[in-house]
Formats: sequence, C-alpha cells, structure tokens
Amino acid sequence: MGMKAGQEFDDFVRERSAALLRMAYALTGDHGHAEDLLQTAMLRTARRWSSARNAPEAYVRQVLVNLCRDRVRWLRRRPPESALAEATEPQTTANAVDALAEQVGQRRSLVQALTDLPAAQRHVVVLRFLEDLSVAETASLLGISEGTVKSYTSRALSSLRVILNDMAAADGCGAPEVHHAH
Repeated sequence: MGMKAGQEFDDFVRERSAALLRMAYALTGDHGHAEDLLQTAMLRTARRWSSARNAPEAYVRQVLVNLCRDRVRWLRRRPPESALAEATEPQTTANAVDALAEQVGQRRSLVQALTDLPAAQRHVVVLRFLEDLSVAETASLLGISEGTVKSYTSRALSSLRVILNDMAAADGCGAPEVHHAH
C-alpha cells in the first residue's frame, strides 16, 4: 500500500470503526468477538485496499458477515460458552442500545434479544435495521434471495416481540401477560 493509499485507509478506519464495531457487536452479541472480527475484517480490507477503496464500508460489511458465518459454524462444533457479564459491552454501543431499549421500555439490551435469534435471522435484522440496508442489498450481501430476506425479517420481528415482552415481564416493567384458558 502506497503512502496515499495508507492515508486513505487510516482515514477510513478512524471515521468508520465505531459504527462498524457496533455492527459487529450486534451481529455477535459479544464485545470481545466483535473486536476480533472487526480487526480481522480491517486487516483483510487493508490487504485488498486497491479493490476495496471505492466502497470500503460495503467491503468490510461483507467480510464481517462472512467471518460471522464462519464463527457460527465454528461455535456449533464446540461446547457452549458461558455468557459474559453485560458490563463487557463497549460504552458507545451500550449507550446506543440503552437509548433504544429505553424506547422499547426495556432495561435489558436489544442486542441481548438479538442473540436469542437464529444467526441467519439476526444477520438479516442487523443489516436491514441497524445498517439500514434495503432488502435487495441485504440479499446480495448474504447471498440469499429477497424472499428469504423478507421471511427471515418477518420471523425475526415476531420472535423479537416475544423475547422483548418476556424480558419486560421478567424485569417487572408491567408488560401485560397473556393468560391462555386451558
């Protein structure tokens, strides 16, 4: 990488790292893994800067999603980890998530709810709503059809409603409980 390219890359990292870290955290639900994935993605982007420089953020997003999928496959093959304390959230993400959680009337973070979704659904929701990509962009990035993006989105939103209601009930936020007659 030449001097000019090196400077371009450094500027990109400085300007977009925080936002990309938030995306990685939302995808993984784990701050340590998010940092590792972002570091790996940035290294790959630096190595391929001549092809990535026209749309570096899209390039990093693609690498992050691919790394996430690899990690999901890898995690399936090993014993489950114990969940880290929520205090390990990066401060910026924690603030953004808390603000969002407040809106929904939840104390526990939305990221926590996202981690309960199947990985494919979580990836779709993160790209569509946190990254603000269109259905077509999400489909292309994940290598799935637009119909699949729509059905995953619909299923994920239904699940999130249930998860967030359960959290609210557990937190004693007074979410109305639904009693089914037997």
